[in-house]
Parts: sequence; C-alpha cells; structure tokens
Amino acid sequence: MMNSWGWCSMATICIWLIILVGFIHIGFMILESFLWTKPLGLKIFRQSPETAALTRVLALNMGLYNGFLAAGLFWSAMAGNIIIASFFLSCVTVAGIVGALTASRNIFFVQALPAMLALLFTTGILL
Repeated sequence: MMNSWGWCSMATICIWLIILVGFIHIGFMILESFLWTKPLGLKIFRQSPETAALTRVLALNMGLYNGFLAAGLFWSAMAGNIIIASFFLSCVTVAGIVGALTASRNIFFVQALPAMLALLFTTGILL
C-alpha cells in the first residue's frame, strides 16, 4: 500500500476532492453546533423551535464529530497520506449511508456521495 499521492496520478484532483469533503463537514459542524436553533438551521433540518431546543446538545455533539472528520480530512491532505485520507473518507461514507438509511435520503447525496467519489479517486479506482 502506498501512503503518498504517488498512487493517485492526478494528485491535485485527489487533494482538492478531500478538501472539498472537509469543507462540507465544516459546514455541517457550523449548522449543527451554532445554527441548530436559528432560522437557517430550523429550515435545513425541518424541525420546530421546540424540537431544536430539546435536541440542541445532541446537535452540538454531532457538530463536534463532523469537525473531527473535517480535521482528519485536512490533515490527510496536508500530510499527503493516502492511508489516512482513505480512512476518513471511508468514515464519512459509512456515516452518510447510515444517515441516508435512518434519517433522510438526501444525506446520501450531500455526505456519502462526495466522500465516495473522493475515495474512489484517491484509491485509484476511478483513474
């Protein structure tokens, strides 16, 4: 197994896809940690102010996890380590699939699909 971008003949594209997935998760972190009970958060997550207030602590925890995923993705891109990148992209993919099966099908398209594409490019499957 390679742990550098030598495996990915289009390293720049691989790195930018990983960074894109990282920024998507920064967005999730902001929505869940800071905007959960605000009008934008209520609209995006289709919930009432009462439900948002009851689940605010849970959302903060979800946001924190998304922040950790983003940090791992950024770290792997900066370190140039395909093994670390593959691990975090796999985590995001699994989380997105579980979310799509349990919460909303849209989660597959917003979370799992970008991570899957980045993972396929990074591992060389789509090259």
